[in-house]
Amino acid sequence: MKLRNEARTAAQVAAILFVVAAPLLFTATAFTEGAENAATAADPAALHWAVIAAAISVGLGCLGAAFAVAYVGAAAVAAVAEKPELAGRTLIFVGLAEGIAIYGLIIAIMILGKV
Repeated sequence: MKLRNEARTAAQVAAILFVVAAPLLFTATAFTEGAENAATAADPAALHWAVIAAAISVGLGCLGAAFAVAYVGAAAVAAVAEKPELAGRTLIFVGLAEGIAIYGLIIAIMILGKV
């Protein structure tokens, strides 16, 4: 039963990520339509794939961070329930797990900065 709930939750997260990333996938070429000089405009195909890559890096980074925070946060709450003096130390581990999403965002910014 627990495995089915986790699979359902993962499917819901994937659906939400798709709904959020889908507009980026279909409007990638809209950025180059207003360019006055075609020589300086980015290749529409390259821009399309760059936006897809950025969306994937942010999406998977946030998905990984969500799973990490879920497991680390549950373990941290259990540890604090047994020993309340560990509360400060457990926040460090939860913060490290949240850093995964920030790494995905940084990679997306680097990808879009090259286009």
